[in-house]
Amino acid sequence: MNTHSSWITRVETGEDIAAVRAINVAAFETASEADLVDALRDDPAWIDGLSLVAAGADGKPVGHALLTRCHIGVTPALCLAPVAVLPSHQRTGAGTAVTRAALAAAALLGERFVVVLGHPEYYPRFGFGRASEHGIDVTIDVPDEALMALALDQEHPLPSGTVRYAPPFGI
Repeated sequence: MNTHSSWITRVETGEDIAAVRAINVAAFETASEADLVDALRDDPAWIDGLSLVAAGADGKPVGHALLTRCHIGVTPALCLAPVAVLPSHQRTGAGTAVTRAALAAAALLGERFVVVLGHPEYYPRFGFGRASEHGIDVTIDVPDEALMALALDQEHPLPSGTVRYAPPFGI
């Protein structure tokens, strides 16, 4: 368990599943991301210990970050998606805390690479950079700056290739 500011970050438990769904439903315009998390729970891409929550002192989750298996070409990597925070707690550091905790948990498990398709103003604070600069792409049309990648271990540079997501992503 880690703390960041006033947020406690921890691995999601079975008791958190409903709260995680509620966070994702509230944070996005549709339930698609919440449905994605539910589908990934039953997919081989799910990695125990890489679904994390940010909670306040009362222990109630307000933020969630999920890392699941993907591949860059043939190289195993992780996909960071979704990252969500209850609207009432956005811009409080909960998202930053849970994302940092998820990346740290992945590094402790020996994972080396993470990709994210997201806001180019948000994810660079965690060390993400344009994936295209490393020869990484996806099979769907996305803005170049939105696909980002991170090497968790600086001794192993990012591989090049096309990102292959778990089937629930539909990509």
